[in-house]
Formats: sequence, structure tokens, C-alpha cells
Amino acid sequence: MKKNNLENKNDDVCEVFDSHDDVVERVKERIPDENEFGELSEFFKIFGNPTRLKIISLLSIEDLCVCDICEALDLNQTTVSNQLRILRANNIVKYQKEGKMARYSLTGLHIEMIYKVGLEHILE
Repeated sequence: MKKNNLENKNDDVCEVFDSHDDVVERVKERIPDENEFGELSEFFKIFGNPTRLKIISLLSIEDLCVCDICEALDLNQTTVSNQLRILRANNIVKYQKEGKMARYSLTGLHIEMIYKVGLEHILE
């Protein structure tokens, strides 16, 4: 990840502190409440595990069974199944039974977009 060059430490600070009451009130009316911030924070923690991110990456390309995920990531079934369980519990992935096989997919395009926007951000 690229780091910003902070040549002048105080360039990003107002020299005179005088808040704009109308602006402050307008933004305060629109921000989520504390409970929503807590839930959002927990949601983003799910994306904080490299194995889960790899699984999301694969599933953003194609729906896969556990065996395919294991093979693609060179991981054992227990590891993959544990991570899929966490992703399922948090509504990130879902599965559909096809005979004895379970095929996994992302729960929606929004999950793929979160992943891809994050990846795009770090590659800038």
C-alpha cells in the first residue's frame, strides 16, 4: 500500500478553529447511528482475513465447490470449510446443493464490488 508523503505536518489542519454549524448539523443528520457503525465495523472485519479474501476473490470469478476452492488455494478442506462457515454466517457467501456437492457463490454483486473496490484502492 502506498503511503502519503507528509512533508508539512500541519498543512492538513485548520489554522483557525471555527466550525460551520449549518454544515455540522447537516452531516450529523445523515450519519449512521452507533449501532450501525458497530455492525459495519464487524462486517469489515470479515474482510480482514487473507484466506477469506482469497475465497471471495475466487467466487467473484465463478461459483465453486469446496473441492475446487481447496485445490485453487492449495488448502485443506477443514481450513476452507471453517472460513466458508464464517462467510456464510455473515451472509457473504451462500451455497446450493447439487446432488452430494455444495456449490458456493457470493450472496450478491455488492460483495464482489466491496472486494474489487478495496483491491483497486490498494493497487493505486
